[in-house]
Amino acid sequence: MLRNALFLALLFFATTSFTNDQAMNRYKVQKVEAFGVHANWDKAPWNKLKALSLQYHMGERPEHFPAVQAKVAYDEAGIHVIFKVDDQYVRSTRTKHQEAVSKDSCVEFFFSTAKHSEAGYFNFELNCGGTMLLHHQIEPRKDRVEIEEEDLDKIAVVTSMPKTVFPEITEEMTWTAGYHLPFEVLQQYQELERPTKGTVWRGNFYKCAGETSHPHWLTWAEVKYPKPNFHLPQFFGILEF
Repeated sequence: MLRNALFLALLFFATTSFTNDQAMNRYKVQKVEAFGVHANWDKAPWNKLKALSLQYHMGERPEHFPAVQAKVAYDEAGIHVIFKVDDQYVRSTRTKHQEAVSKDSCVEFFFSTAKHSEAGYFNFELNCGGTMLLHHQIEPRKDRVEIEEEDLDKIAVVTSMPKTVFPEITEEMTWTAGYHLPFEVLQQYQELERPTKGTVWRGNFYKCAGETSHPHWLTWAEVKYPKPNFHLPQFFGILEF
């Protein structure tokens, strides 16, 4: 009897752990009515949507591990994304699009527009001041195509921080960043069907700060690699519309 009870307890623990792990790597992208882009976490429609959390790190566990959450939604025209970061040691020095914003306090969304896509992936990187880096690449760091300036201008971005943050803010603080990424921009660089109910994409969400006084590299879906490297699409999680 005791042996059976122990077996059932272990089975329950293993099943629960697996379920929780899977839940952390799967996110349901809700459809919303079109709305003016804003970075207010507590305002509709964001206040009605479930958040995901970045609980993994790459490299050694950082001394500063900010609490980072994100939400994703879509409308007929494109993808909405918002990040909320309870942060410290915040800086933003890159002010021209396609610069190395990952060196600043930065949030990133990497995604493939199919469940098993051979057409590559997009990496959208945004520092806390609203400067963007957006590329499309077939293989990690190969065949990279920078999104043209005229297409970047079609992406609406709002952040709670000024464009330049320097010197670094060392006090604890919270900042947010939101944007709307039109499907028409993505379709200039990759053939894709606009998502409908049941569509599955792959993706991951990151937070980094490569040149701050307390660098860190955080992820939503776990990336099993010995050093920081976000360009590993085999570890992307599931985004189900």
